Amino acid sequence: MIKSRICDLLAIEYPVFQGGMAWVADASLASAVSNAGGLGLISSVNAGTEAVREEIRKCKALTDKPFGVNIMLQAPNAPEIAQMVIDEGVKILTTGAGSPAPYMEAWNAAGIKVIPVIASVALALKMQALGAAAVVAEGAESGGHVGETHTMALIPQVVDALDIPVIAAGGIADGRGAAAAFILGAEGIQVGTRFLVATECTVHQNYKDKVLKATDISTTVTGKTLGHPVRSLKTPFSKTFARMEADPNVKPEEILSFGGGSLRKAVKEGDSLGSYMAGECAGLVKKEESAKSIVEDLILGAESILSRAASRLTQAL
Repeated sequence: MIKSRICDLLAIEYPVFQGGMAWVADASLASAVSNAGGLGLISSVNAGTEAVREEIRKCKALTDKPFGVNIMLQAPNAPEIAQMVIDEGVKILTTGAGSPAPYMEAWNAAGIKVIPVIASVALALKMQALGAAAVVAEGAESGGHVGETHTMALIPQVVDALDIPVIAAGGIADGRGAAAAFILGAEGIQVGTRFLVATECTVHQNYKDKVLKATDISTTVTGKTLGHPVRSLKTPFSKTFARMEADPNVKPEEILSFGGGSLRKAVKEGDSLGSYMAGECAGLVKKEESAKSIVEDLILGAESILSRAASRLTQAL
């Protein structure tokens, strides 16, 4: 069975993180992934600080395995969330959309392992210097907010630069992607899009159906001109957003107003004018199944591929 330093560091069975997807990652999904031997994560973007506290408490009731919280540091309530996770005894955090520097001293004092999500070597080095336990290196194939560098190029460069473990994210949906990440030097993987269709995921069925119907060309990136590129499925919302963004007569404020609350609309209401964030790997996701089945398929699939790789290369030569 595939193991790495991250398994010992976090006391998890398999080096598989479930992405801390905003409005998606709740106690139901996080506990299911943790019970399956991976690391479940709860999003801090979930109707306010007290709502997140409630999800943490629900998760504790649903699993005795390690789980974590993903904190979006640019959120207005980030300082409240930063203290709340200490109060609630959370021991693992992933962070994104900003620097965790203002909170690291308090988190370290509380024994919390902090794992920032990064999209460049420079940022990864800064996080290591701050005392991060590991980093999630996320390539531009991923769903939601994305950077510029793609996974295949990003992972080995981050691995070469750091001493702490690197978790690969972006475009990983099956054992083949997991195996590739491990070969590139990652010590774990983070998966988001495939977990959208887990039976324990509480997103609207319309969201799941759109992911299941996706192909290799079903995603698009909008928001680049606004400084906040986001990958999502091609829908009436994303097409309208792209047209507004390309129109010099439309002010940025109008575009941002149009996009406000769009992810929640997709997740909770299945609204056609919602933002259905998903990665480029959506075309690989073909069925709804349990979180346990997904975790096991990722690990067992990677093991099978890695064990056969040498013989395949020998035969080819």
